[in-house]
Amino acid sequence: MYPTLCITSLSSHASAIQTSPKLLAHMALSVTFNNTQDTSAVMVKLSQSHGLSPREVGAMQDCVEEVGDSVDQLRRSLGEMSQIKGSNFARMMSDIKTWVSAALTNDDTCSEGFEGNNMNGNMTTVVRGHILNIAHLTSNALALINSYASTLHV
Repeated sequence: MYPTLCITSLSSHASAIQTSPKLLAHMALSVTFNNTQDTSAVMVKLSQSHGLSPREVGAMQDCVEEVGDSVDQLRRSLGEMSQIKGSNFARMMSDIKTWVSAALTNDDTCSEGFEGNNMNGNMTTVVRGHILNIAHLTSNALALINSYASTLHV
């Protein structure tokens, strides 16, 4: 859904990926995981900012938890992806899709906490920028995972 981001986030890995749908999906998942880990650290720092309203503090705490959960789900997905075997392919791909979808839902939930007029404009802009980036990366990774799954086992 986000072709420009897909190309910019994966082009430096093209020589390793070559034409392998599995490596493409795995690398997209890896890039997403790394960016989500970085965003999680940023959210923790932002949550400790001074001068936040009680509503902003609550939204930040929720966001830290949601993004942390996304990191865990993406970590599990990466582990599963690296161990895919023919006999368990369908079950393993189903698990991966579920976890990556859950990570995407967590990103959306975090963003929703910053909707409304009672939020600091700067904080909202920063948080939304980070969350939107990982949500778009996650969406691209999920699309590539779905593509990989459908090419091998219809």
